Amino acid sequence: MADNSPGGIAGLVLRFALRLLQFVLALTVCGLYGQDLRNAAAAGVYSDSKWIYAVVVGSISAVTCVVYALPIVTSHLFFAWDALLWILWVAVFGVFGKLYIHEDPEVVNPKDGHGPGVQRMKNAVWVDLVNMLLWFITAVIGVVIFFLGRRAKTLHTGRSKV
Repeated sequence: MADNSPGGIAGLVLRFALRLLQFVLALTVCGLYGQDLRNAAAAGVYSDSKWIYAVVVGSISAVTCVVYALPIVTSHLFFAWDALLWILWVAVFGVFGKLYIHEDPEVVNPKDGHGPGVQRMKNAVWVDLVNMLLWFITAVIGVVIFFLGRRAKTLHTGRSKV
């Protein structure tokens, strides 16, 4: 049985591994930021829109990975969607990176309860960065596969490559 997917079996395995990693990390982000949303709801405090945005981007990313895993969907055709998700992840990383990269997790402020949650959020920022990079990689792979698959053909028969 011949494999017609771009890059052969190795390309298929690489794309599957990238999508699986994207899925796992998107769910990780939902869990990390969702914990703060749950705590805010339990305390009767408003949910910050930054955290809601991060959970929404993580959820959209996870659903996208599930859709791409369906056998009838060829994800390289949707490189624009991958690029859009990359931009959304850039925003998540930028917002939370600015908030938490330089924070000291050892300093506990009794007024706002910072401390262990800061270390968790610092870890979440690096998960955001990996998500951002993975969506960039799959967008680039999609562009390459899409445009290499559209090479010019002859006008008469359409069979030969020009």
